[in-house]
Amino acid sequence: SGRGPGRAARVRTGAMTNAGGGFAAPLRFRGSNFLRQRLCLATISGRAVVISDIRPRDERPGLRDFEAAFVRLLDKLCDGSEISIDETGTTLRYRPGQILGGDGLVHNCPPSRGLTYFLEGLVMLAPLAKQPLSIRLRGLTNGGPDPSCDTFRTATLPLLAKFGISEQLVFKVLRRGAPPEGGGEVIFNCPTVKGIQPVEVLDEGKIKRVRGVAYTTRVSPQFAARMVDAARGVLNDFLPDVWIYSDHSKGKQCGDSPGYGLSLVAESISGCLKAADACADLADGLADASDGKAGASAKKAASSEGGSEDAYLGTPEAVGAEAARRLLAEIDLDGVADTAHQALVLYFLALGEETRPGRVRL
Repeated sequence: SGRGPGRAARVRTGAMTNAGGGFAAPLRFRGSNFLRQRLCLATISGRAVVISDIRPRDERPGLRDFEAAFVRLLDKLCDGSEISIDETGTTLRYRPGQILGGDGLVHNCPPSRGLTYFLEGLVMLAPLAKQPLSIRLRGLTNGGPDPSCDTFRTATLPLLAKFGISEQLVFKVLRRGAPPEGGGEVIFNCPTVKGIQPVEVLDEGKIKRVRGVAYTTRVSPQFAARMVDAARGVLNDFLPDVWIYSDHSKGKQCGDSPGYGLSLVAESISGCLKAADACADLADGLADASDGKAGASAKKAASSEGGSEDAYLGTPEAVGAEAARRLLAEIDLDGVADTAHQALVLYFLALGEETRPGRVRL
């Protein structure tokens, strides 16, 4: 396969068949939890899986649109895979093929999840592919429950470099897509590697600086300055070295919906990165952000219903302060990686060679 005698290559070729020469029995799982991780691990191990009882009692049973889109993405990335979904969508049978990679791939992602939902799956598989990967993804670049594409660029990609995945690693945001319509577009190029380098990071160190990106699309560029001021008002109580870049999208760089948000990354003296971000909730329109009066009433409504005032992110000040508080919460948890990247760290540690184990402190 061209990946050398690494552990990942041995597992990939040895788990496809049993001692009699036939296919090994598929692994069986129930429920929709960790669907993406199960499919990716099945792909690198060459083991077929059957996932049943996917939301059988839900009002909309079966796979969601973003899960079906991820399955289609795997089909584009691999050659010879077999995918079967029953009529109700509650049972998925997947027999993986060979990870090919390739260039010129294009995939449309539904706006129900961010593009990083799909990018994280590509990061797990693309380094082990037969050819370097070059893909164009279209969908939601910022917003939703997933980390933003800015966090992916400033925190996830440097994490890959620690494991030896850095050369020819390219990520560009061509268009910013905000909820609910999305319309964003990114390009991701990932090289192949012969093996995963072992790492040993046991000391997270003190935080020495914070960097960030405040983005706006189809709204006033002044919103970025207001987010920056609110974030600095929280962070400057702890350290002075805070610099946040303002990125205003206009023209062809805009997606289909207005939006704004903030992505922050804290770097320690030992080189560890921790990230957090927040996106505006524009379900009630932009009037809240323009004068602040409606936003204040919405905050009181949220507080009276038992939630916190910070749950409503309808103003740039609320977005900036919430992103800063989330970053401080990640720093307070200690460890060398934030909660969004811990699973990725463990994944690459498992792919390392047995004779050269790695150690990290989470």
